[in-house]
Amino acid sequence: MAARQHVTQGVAQEVTAWRPRVPGVTEVFHAHFTEYAYPMHVHDAWTLLIVDDGAVRYDLERHEHGTPGDTVSLLPPHVPHNGSPATADGFRKRVVYLDGTLLGEDLIGAAVDGPDLRDPLLRRRVGQLHSALARPGDELEAESRLTLIGERLRGLLRPRLVTERPPGPALARSLRELLDERVADGLALEEAARLLHAHPAHLVRAFSGAYGIAPHQYLMSRRVGRARRLLLDGVPPGETATATGFYDQAHLTRHFRKLVGVTPGRYRDSDSARARARSLS
Repeated sequence: MAARQHVTQGVAQEVTAWRPRVPGVTEVFHAHFTEYAYPMHVHDAWTLLIVDDGAVRYDLERHEHGTPGDTVSLLPPHVPHNGSPATADGFRKRVVYLDGTLLGEDLIGAAVDGPDLRDPLLRRRVGQLHSALARPGDELEAESRLTLIGERLRGLLRPRLVTERPPGPALARSLRELLDERVADGLALEEAARLLHAHPAHLVRAFSGAYGIAPHQYLMSRRVGRARRLLLDGVPPGETATATGFYDQAHLTRHFRKLVGVTPGRYRDSDSARARARSLS
């Protein structure tokens, strides 16, 4: 992940921007503005926007739009738009800028006609994507969530004419075998899709349907399992993190505590305390 840039332009004008190592994402942008208004401008990427506090009003193709909190706004590339606070307290927004690999140019017209999507599932998934993008080392989770978002957006903008066949267990098994081979090295969803000749969204749904767990959750579970064994062998948490494929020790700690209930250090120390007690008995 590229270094994050933090900029403060005055009271209640805060910006955080970074470029994650996730295919298809050109930038992540979080901002809190109270008075700032964007002039008319364009982006060369798709703008996927959610507002957490307040509301934004904007013009797109000479039509006025707004973004209440339960809305996901999708602004297409190369189409002029502006933006300004719609409430006295301004707005707090989170934006993901996407290149053309997730959404094609054939959807630009539909996005111009209806850029504000009131879809609770899509809103929840976009929030989950931002949480994953903010955590270095969770790129597979972000990639998985992004591909499901892309599928949802395409379904909303272009209703399906043909119902897809349900994913089969063989594809899920093949993905699990790939993940098992790459526990420490990791596996990008895009690479898995290429190796298994399947669409990324199809892969995620097949795996989740077969095993009741998302691919990124499975991979983290396998890594934590390996970490447990190394910790009980006396390997320090920092070295364990590196050996098991985590971004850093903090990344290991977060997932280890989530799955085991304690930090790696406490887990290792518990075994040492048990050994000392046994030697004194």
